[in-house]
Parts: sequence; structure tokens; C-alpha cells
Amino acid sequence: MAEFYINHEYWFAVFQLVSAMLGMGATLKFGDFRAVILQPFSVSAGTLIQLLLVPLVAFVFIATLSPIAGVAVGIALIAAIPGGTSSNIFTHFAQGNIALSISITAITTLACLVTTPLILSLLISSYMPADFVMPTSQIMKEITLNLLLPLCTGMIVLRISPTFANYLSAWCIRGSILGLLMIFVGSSIAGRLDVEQFGLTNIGLVSLFILAIVLLGWLAPRFLRLPAADSTAIEMEVVVRSVNLGIMLKVSLFPTMIGGDNSLGNMVLFSLLLYGAIQLMLGLILIAIRKSSSHPSIAKILPE
Repeated sequence: MAEFYINHEYWFAVFQLVSAMLGMGATLKFGDFRAVILQPFSVSAGTLIQLLLVPLVAFVFIATLSPIAGVAVGIALIAAIPGGTSSNIFTHFAQGNIALSISITAITTLACLVTTPLILSLLISSYMPADFVMPTSQIMKEITLNLLLPLCTGMIVLRISPTFANYLSAWCIRGSILGLLMIFVGSSIAGRLDVEQFGLTNIGLVSLFILAIVLLGWLAPRFLRLPAADSTAIEMEVVVRSVNLGIMLKVSLFPTMIGGDNSLGNMVLFSLLLYGAIQLMLGLILIAIRKSSSHPSIAKILPE
């Protein structure tokens, strides 16, 4: 079973990412991008925070704390990937600006075709062997085929048949969750998710990075004096990231080798899955906080 998973790990990653993007696309209309025109400042601010400030925080974090290579690469991947599809759902329940959230997700997803390999090159070059060359064309190919193509396909399906698109989105999201579970179970069986090997120190470092991201997501939009609903949307976009894509890129960049040294790839995968688990818990906590802050009895004493 472990050998089967290792031999087909790439396709497990492809399945979970394509499912997620096809499901997301089946919920997106071209009209959802109206926020780009109606709210250009908020959209621009959210996009720049995602593409510039998050990688900057990751750079400072890595340069200051000097984590081991696997954790550093994991953090770099987290910083290089766009916001996840769950951010739109969390924004909705947190009473944020859902149109803004969808627009930022879509824009950063398209932009990651160029920004992801660039950010990775800047952040992890010093952790790679001297002869390592960033496979930019490979990363762009993976993003195009496994992220952008299914996203656009889902949007086309929605435009042609909204009823079918609803079913497609629901089943694709379930498929994506199933894909993540299969990756988790397969990696566990293959002995690649060893908490003891990863170490409490590294768990603490990843958790500290997440807290830094949460702080950035909270402070940046408020510093820009954006409306509360816009701030909430941007906060969710910053915190809830596309771990699906991160896992896909990890598998592509650091494929598992039977009998080989997979320690670097294992540490990267553990970092991504750990972030994914914590971001879901944080998303639920942020939803509760935002709903509480909107309550008339306490809204007056909480900052927007």
C-alpha cells in the first residue's frame, strides 16, 4: 500500500487540486469580478498584501530564525501560493465582502502563474544544492494544467448550465476533500508524517509563522482604513491559503523516491499539512470573532 501511494503520489496531488479548482470555477461568474471595477482600492490593496507583504513576512521570518531547509521551503511555498477556495466561504460566514474575496482569490490565482516561481526562487535558493535550478517552466505548466485550466472549465460549465454546475461544484469539493484525506493517509502509511521526526521546535516555528500571517492580515487593511467588511475579506484571503496547490508543487519539486532520502520532501509536506490544519481552526475562530464584533452590544468597543 505504501509503495502504491509513493508510486502514484503525483496523481493523488493532481486529483485533489483539479477537483478543488474545477469546483471553485463552477461557482464563479464573470460578473463576480465586478469588485475590480467597483472597489479598485480594496482589490488592489488585498492583492498587493497577498503578493508582496506575505512573501516579505516569509523572507524576514526565514532570514531571522533560520529554520531547517524543510521548514523554510514549506514556509516559502505557503507564502508563494494564492488564497484558497475556503477563504470565500469563511468570508461569507464572517460577514465580510464576499465579492471582494472572490475577486482577490481569482486575481491572485491567475497571477500565481508568474509570481509563484518568482517568490520561490527568491526565498529558497539558498536552501537548495548549488546545482539546483528552479524549474520555472515546470511550475508554470503545473499551474496552467492543474489549476487555471480546471478553474476556467468550471466557469464555462456554470455559464452553459448553472444547474449542472451546482452539482459539479458540490461533488468536486467533496472529491478535493477526499483527495486530501488520501494524501494524509497515504503519507502516514508511508511513514512520511512523523511528528517526532518533525519535532516540536519546527511545529512551533510553523505556528509562529501562521501567527505572523494572521497579524499581517489583521493590521494591513486596518492601517489602510478599509471598511470592516473589506478588511475581513482580505484577512481571510491572507490567512486561508491554497494548500492544495502547495501540495501539488511539493510533489512536483520533491517527488518521493523509494529507498532514497526523502527527509526534505517529508518536512515540506508536514509543514503544508500542519498549516492547512491550523488555518482551518483559525478560520473558524476568526468567523466567531467577526460575528461577535458585529453584535450591536459590543461593536462599539471593538476596533474595526
